[in-house]
Amino acid sequence: MSGAIIPGAQLSGHTSLSCDVCVIGSGAGGAVLAAGLVERGLDVVMLEAGGHFTREDFIPLDERWAFANLYQDCGGRATTDQAITVLQGRSVGGGTTVNWTTCFRTPERILRHWADVHGVEGYTVDSLRPHFEAIEARLNIAPWPTKIANENNRKLLEGCEKLGWEVAPLRRNVDDCANSGYCGLGCPVDAKQAMGVTFIPDAVAGGLRLYCDVEATRLEVEGDTVVAVEARALNRESHQPSWATMAVRAKLTVVSGGAINSPALLLRSGLGQDGPVGQRTFLHPVVTMAARYAEEVEGFYGAPQAVGSHQFVDRGDDKVGFFLEVPPLQPVLASGGVSAMGVDQAAFMRELPYLGVLLAINVDGLVAGDVGGTVSLGEQGRIQLDYPVTEPLIEAFRSGHEVMARIALAAGARGVHSTHLPIVTVRSEADLPGLRNAPYGALEHGIFSAHQMGGCAMGPDPATSVVRSDLRHHRVGNLFVVDGSVLPTALGVNPSETIYAIAHRARDTVAAAI
Repeated sequence: MSGAIIPGAQLSGHTSLSCDVCVIGSGAGGAVLAAGLVERGLDVVMLEAGGHFTREDFIPLDERWAFANLYQDCGGRATTDQAITVLQGRSVGGGTTVNWTTCFRTPERILRHWADVHGVEGYTVDSLRPHFEAIEARLNIAPWPTKIANENNRKLLEGCEKLGWEVAPLRRNVDDCANSGYCGLGCPVDAKQAMGVTFIPDAVAGGLRLYCDVEATRLEVEGDTVVAVEARALNRESHQPSWATMAVRAKLTVVSGGAINSPALLLRSGLGQDGPVGQRTFLHPVVTMAARYAEEVEGFYGAPQAVGSHQFVDRGDDKVGFFLEVPPLQPVLASGGVSAMGVDQAAFMRELPYLGVLLAINVDGLVAGDVGGTVSLGEQGRIQLDYPVTEPLIEAFRSGHEVMARIALAAGARGVHSTHLPIVTVRSEADLPGLRNAPYGALEHGIFSAHQMGGCAMGPDPATSVVRSDLRHHRVGNLFVVDGSVLPTALGVNPSETIYAIAHRARDTVAAAI
């Protein structure tokens, strides 16, 4: 049986469907799971609020178009206090359409922490190995050669090597990559092995009916059973609802909308009383430093992330660790990451070809008492994300800035600039006290997140988790959550491969629940 991708614009009035499984969300979790379910002969309907786009749409390499069409809230999603910008995907393929392709297996120390502290069962290096291997084969995950790393990445490599700090090549899910550097805008040559060119086509070929531009608004729950998924079609350009609605009645419902959206859907469905829905949301909060070099860096070209350092990822039980990578530097993304405005921002942008930018990605949820943020619903059901910037994070931000300054100076930077307002500039180690004495915390400097985890944590206790270790909801027996929201803590690595693997692992569990 052949499936199809049906845009919401083709719907009118009210549409009622029935199926074995309704999967809500087409990203790293939903796509991998759906492909496995149709392989097992199940009738699957998928709902995706974003649009369906292909390489022809991406070829213009237009940041304005990409942020408007491929990101949540047109790239403007943020915490309630506006202190943290949240980059999160919104299209068929979800975040995999716009991520920067970096892939890590879940670190063993994180799996042990989940078991020892959160009581999560069945997630070990050995039990996950076959799932990682299957994903790596399908998505062609392999190390990116440092000899063709762009200059932005090479500055991180050079600085760490001179300081004697750990640094290594990163693994990427690409095949015949053109090394354009525009991964965050959708791959124009289909080299990135995102869900839209891998598991989604696999699933459609096996019979998946995927409705894009269709937003799941509520789960209709009777007793301990989801009896229907209520949804509405959206206008692709405005993202506003049309008059078309839909109800999907499935034997099983799987929520795979990602951290933030998945807990919000459960809250809209009246499931907020079932465990800590929306709590323990983690962001891997990121702080940055921009370094000015004499030679051109041109970080807008070349694979966005080719090397990384985990020298500081484990700083002891009482400190937040961080790992180091670099971002792509296309103009809109770069300009949004600097605190300067007006003529100062214009001056910054004139220097863009000579700038290298470093990221310190902080690992939240591991220090005792660190409960992360909270997803809730505000006026008219709008999603709110509150995320306190705690003292351990503030200490990590300050330490991360100093580490990044040292790396850039070791790599030959003429000056290293913070995202404070006013900017703190470091031209030599003698200037480092200026960073140590600068203010840190919410709205004191730039903070962003490209990794979102938690909000529907897995675990054995319904009082402290939303789903069991097999990802089935504690109370609602025909409801599963399969995405990054089930992670009990942040990972300390880019999360995509972990989500792929837990979705691959969940295929048998979900299929057996029919």
